[in-house]
Amino acid sequence: MASPDPAPSMASSSLPRDAASVLELAARSMFDLFASASEGMLLVDREARVVWINDQYRRYLPALGFPREEDFVGHPVSSVIENTQMHQVLKTGKPILIDLLTNRAGTFVVSRIPLRDDQGDVIGALGIVLFDQTGTRMQPLVAKFGQLQQQLHDAQQQLAAKRTASAHGARQSRYTFASFVGSSPAASEVKRQARRAAQSGSPVLLLGETGTGKELLAHAIHAASPRAEGPFVSVNIAAVPDTLLEAEFFGTAPGAYTGADRKGRVGKFKLADGGTLFLDEIGDMPPGLQAKLLRALQEGEIEPLGSNQLVPFNARVIAATSRDLPALVARGQFREDLYYRLNVLPVRVPPLRERRGDIPALIEVLGEDMAHRGSPPPELGEDAVALLAAQHWRGNIRELRNVLEQAALRADSDRIDAAQMEALLRQSGLAQVQPVLPPEPALPDAGALLRPLGEQVAELEQRAIAAALQATGGNKLATARLLGVSRATLYQRLQTPE
Repeated sequence: MASPDPAPSMASSSLPRDAASVLELAARSMFDLFASASEGMLLVDREARVVWINDQYRRYLPALGFPREEDFVGHPVSSVIENTQMHQVLKTGKPILIDLLTNRAGTFVVSRIPLRDDQGDVIGALGIVLFDQTGTRMQPLVAKFGQLQQQLHDAQQQLAAKRTASAHGARQSRYTFASFVGSSPAASEVKRQARRAAQSGSPVLLLGETGTGKELLAHAIHAASPRAEGPFVSVNIAAVPDTLLEAEFFGTAPGAYTGADRKGRVGKFKLADGGTLFLDEIGDMPPGLQAKLLRALQEGEIEPLGSNQLVPFNARVIAATSRDLPALVARGQFREDLYYRLNVLPVRVPPLRERRGDIPALIEVLGEDMAHRGSPPPELGEDAVALLAAQHWRGNIRELRNVLEQAALRADSDRIDAAQMEALLRQSGLAQVQPVLPPEPALPDAGALLRPLGEQVAELEQRAIAAALQATGGNKLATARLLGVSRATLYQRLQTPE
């Protein structure tokens, strides 16, 4: 569209004689000045439609998403320019002389001026881009404003995401396989199995003693699965009273029972829709609820408490237990059909005593976590670390963390040696402190392996007996129990090595 007619010349021979002509000439001159000196101009009519843009403004059209001028001019200004205030100027008749505007094309310093006819009615508005983000004079201000706007936008998105997650009772996984510390053969094998399980949609059953990291692995499996963008919902069955478990799992209909929420309640199965539901301590589930859980897993639908309607759900189930489920099945305390439904992909999480080589790395990671939480970790000598690696750790990683926290609080010196650590272990309630394990024997050369097998087995047997005697302080009865042999067999091995 052509631009407005240029203003007449201001040569001295053609100076106007009346004030109205002077004002008209000044207005046209100012218009030409802004059109040439500004970064862009546009006009809108009284209906807030764009009716004209100048050459400088045309360079913003591609960034605004309009490759052709006809897709921009002739359209309502609010539909082609984000965050515009031109309609506000038309409504109030008041100018906005200086403002900061941010849209897809960038951040700009702009002016907006109403246009009036001879009767004083607003017939349109003029928008002027005074400076853009590339200008050197206003660049620091515009850049700072743009940065603050981006930070505000990011904060609003994060807040909205948190509100959405809270409304759906969902949260994302906190750990990945990198969080499962250890490079020992046992640790590497459990991570290999868990990675394979992550690619399947079948139920996973994590088996292992308390404190071995089963929940961490459940998070990691979810994070590596195709459902990683969905919610991760966790239920500790042992921590929920039996009378509330059904409502916790399946939700409740409005007014299902006295004291129930009048709006009803969404259960964990539905909250986990599209993601993963982690059932911790599944071995503690009461028998009456096991049948309902089995049906939910088989049918893919649940029935909220107090409702007659079936609600479909789509959640991948990961269960974990520290109990012996086959033994519970044999005693009739756990449904056999539910056990087989959950035991599709079993993953055994090894206890800490089966991966002693990972303990130094675990101590370092646990110490970093303590420091992050504001508690300085203890400084341990190599002999103290070796002593910790020799313990049985019935509570596994959880117990190791507890000992490190106690050591940080009780230590009398900056660096803890083996003697101090032994005293700390006894103070922590450990009944029997195991001595430092002997170093691993070097691999024999090929010549040493060319001996009769019975001779090599007897040698290893003597080493095991010696280590057990050292661990029990020479108590032969305790040594026999530790080795899992009778006292007579132990005496025989001590007297005549075979």
